[in-house]
Amino acid sequence: MPVYKYKSFEDAEKALWNFNPDERYFEHLAELYKFGNKLNPIDIPCGVFKFKTIEEANRHRERIELEHAKKLREERLANSNSK
Repeated sequence: MPVYKYKSFEDAEKALWNFNPDERYFEHLAELYKFGNKLNPIDIPCGVFKFKTIEEANRHRERIELEHAKKLREERLANSNSK
């Protein structure tokens, strides 16, 4: 694997962009998301939700993610205390 040198962090970040994704790129991305979900599955409530604004929808998502993070932290603390 080659080593590249960049003048700035922004240049290095741009080198990661894929402007012409192919089928393999999307397959790899799907595998990555499946793997992440296996490592840390999050329970998303079932159903259809209506929001008046994108900000309201974002707050709803953030609330779900925060509840998940708190639950995960409590579980990990309980497991570390029981050892």
